[in-house]
Amino acid sequence: MPALHDFHMRLAANPHRLIVNFTLSHLLDKTGIWRKSERILLSLTPDIIFIVKYPLHVIMELKEYLIDVASKAGMHWLSTIVPTHHINALIFFFIISNLTIDFFAFFIPLVIFYLSFISMVICTLKVFQDSKAWENFRALTDLLLRFEPNLDVEQAEVNFGWNHLEPYLYFLISVFFVIFSFPISDRHWIPCSELAIISIFFTITSYLSLSTSAEPYTRRALLTEIAAGALTFVSVLPNSVPYIGLLSKTFFAVPVGHFIVFHISIPCIFFIYLFYLFFRMAQLRNFKGVYCYLVPYMVCFMWCELSVVILRESTAIGLIRASIGYFFFLFALPILVVGIAVICVVHFIKWFLTLELTKIVVTLVLCTIPIGLRWWSKASYSVVDMFKSLTKSSIVKLILVWITAIFMFCWVYVYRSEGMKVYNSTLTWQQYSFLCGPRAWKETNMARTQILCSHLEGHRVTWTGRFKYVRVTEIDNSAESAVNMLPLYVGDWMRCLYGEAYPLCDPQNVTMEEEELCRLKFLSKYACHMKKFDRYKFEISVGMPLNNKNGNRTLEEDDVTKDIVLKASNEFKTVLLSLRQGSIIEFSTILEGRLGSKWPVFELKAIGCLNCLAKLTPSSRHVKIEHDWRLSVHIAVKFAFDFFFAPFLSAV
Repeated sequence: MPALHDFHMRLAANPHRLIVNFTLSHLLDKTGIWRKSERILLSLTPDIIFIVKYPLHVIMELKEYLIDVASKAGMHWLSTIVPTHHINALIFFFIISNLTIDFFAFFIPLVIFYLSFISMVICTLKVFQDSKAWENFRALTDLLLRFEPNLDVEQAEVNFGWNHLEPYLYFLISVFFVIFSFPISDRHWIPCSELAIISIFFTITSYLSLSTSAEPYTRRALLTEIAAGALTFVSVLPNSVPYIGLLSKTFFAVPVGHFIVFHISIPCIFFIYLFYLFFRMAQLRNFKGVYCYLVPYMVCFMWCELSVVILRESTAIGLIRASIGYFFFLFALPILVVGIAVICVVHFIKWFLTLELTKIVVTLVLCTIPIGLRWWSKASYSVVDMFKSLTKSSIVKLILVWITAIFMFCWVYVYRSEGMKVYNSTLTWQQYSFLCGPRAWKETNMARTQILCSHLEGHRVTWTGRFKYVRVTEIDNSAESAVNMLPLYVGDWMRCLYGEAYPLCDPQNVTMEEEELCRLKFLSKYACHMKKFDRYKFEISVGMPLNNKNGNRTLEEDDVTKDIVLKASNEFKTVLLSLRQGSIIEFSTILEGRLGSKWPVFELKAIGCLNCLAKLTPSSRHVKIEHDWRLSVHIAVKFAFDFFFAPFLSAV
C-alpha cells in the first residue's frame, strides 16, 4: 500500500513522463519483450514496474490529466473569442455614468453608518473578552500574593488596565461616526427596528459583563439612564393623559451664545444624578475606577443612548417584526432561510414582470460572462484563505482607517463647495463691468485687472441679461461608446435592444420630432440610435441689458467684450432649447475663474426667462439641482451635539 501511494503521487505529478519512459524503455530494449521475465523485470525502472502492476490506475490518472489540459485549452480559446474587454468596458462605463454627486451623497453616509455600527459590535465583543481577561488577571494576582506578599500588584494592575483600553477608544470613535452619519443617511435603507433590538441586546449584555465591585453605582446609573430616556417618549403618548407632558417639559431655556441653548427640565435632574454616579465610579479604589469601572460602563451607556435614538425612528410593528425575526433566527433558522428565499423569489418575479425579458436576460448574461471566466481561470483561489488573511490584521483598525479617510475626503469636498462663499451678494453686473471690464483694461491693463478682480471670487450673484446664443460643448454617451466597441453585428443588435429605432417616416402620421429624425434616417449608418442616453453640456452667451435713451443705443452699451459665458449642465436642456435670441433672462451664478478677462466663464446655477411665451418655456425659475452640503453638515453636527449633551444643552 505505501508503494501504491507513492506511485499515485508520482503519477499525479507528471503522468505523461511515466508513459514516455515506459514506451522508450521497450523501444530501446534490444533483448526483446519475449525474453525471460526475470531479465525484463531487471531492465525496467521502478516507475515502469508500477505501471505494469497497476494499469487501471494509470489509465484513470491519464484521463483526468487529459481532461484538465483540454479544459484549460478550451477556456483559453473561449476567452479569446468572447470580447471580455469590451464587456468589461461596457459595465465600467455604465457604472461610471451612474456615479453622480447625488449618488455619493446617498451612498457614503450609509457606508459610514454600517461600517461604524459593525465596528461598535466588534469592539463590544472584544470588551466582553477583556472582561474575562480581567477576572483571570485578578485570580492570577491573588494566587501570586500567596507566594510573594511583596509583589507590587497595584502597579501591575495599572499597567494591565491602561493596556486594555484600546477597544474602548475604538468603540468611542465608532460611536462618533455612527452618530454623525445617522441623521444624514436615508432612513429607508436603515432597518431601525432591527438595529434598535440589537442595541438593547448589547446594552443588557454589556451591563452584565461589568464588574460586581461597582454594582450599586452601575445599577443605579442604568436605571437613571433608562428613566431619562423613557421621558423622551412622553410626546408620543395621547393627549388624554393629564399632566403627563410635564415630565418632559422644559421649564427654562437660556441661550448660551448664538448656537447653544441651556435647558432645565426633569430629565436634566436625572442626568445630574447620573453624572454624580459617574464621579462615584471613578472615585473607587483611589480613582482607579476610571479605567476599572467608568470606562467599561461607557460601553453600556453608549449602547443605551443609541437604542433610545434609534427607537424614536422605529415603529411598533417594526419592533414586533424584528423580535419575531430574531427569535426565528435563533430557534428556527432553516424556516427563516426558506421564508427569506420565498420572499426574495416573489419580489424578483414582480420586478421581473415589470421589465422587458430580453433586456434582463442580455444584461445578466453580459455581467456574468467576465465574472464566470475570471472565477474559472482562478479556481485555485480560496475564500477561506481570504478570511484567514483578513483576521490576521485588526478589522476594527481597518474599518476606522477607511471611515476616517472617507470622512476627511467628504469634509474637504464640503469645505471646497460650500466654504468661504459670499451668498446673496449685492454686486451688480454694472459694478462688475466697471471694476473688471473694458474700462479697467484701458486704465491699466488686463493682467492687473485680473489680479484685482480675483478678490471678488466666490460671490453668488443674480443678474439680468440678453440671451444671445447657446451651443453644445460636449455630448457624453457612455452606453453608446461601449456599444461601438463591440463587433458590428452584436453592436447593431444591442443598439436596437437598448436604444430606439428610427421612425417609419409615414408622411400622413409623422410628428414634428419624427420629421426631424426622418431627415437623418437615410444618412445614418445604423438602423437604431441611443440618443436617449445623451448627456449634454451647454455654453450660453449673455450680454448686458441695453438701456434705450430716446430710442438710440450707444456702442458702449452694446459692447460684446462685456458679455459673459455660462456653462450649463444637461438639466437645463429643456429651458435652453426654448430660448430665442434677444430673450431677457435672469440667471444666478458664482463668480470664479478668469475674473477680469474677456468673456469670463461661470457655471449656471439658476435661470428664468422674463419675456418668453408660456408655450415656449415656463415662467418659473429653473434651479440647478444641487445637494445642500451646508444643511447636511449642520444637521449632522446638531444631531451629534444633542446626542452627547442633551438634555442640558441643545444646538440651534
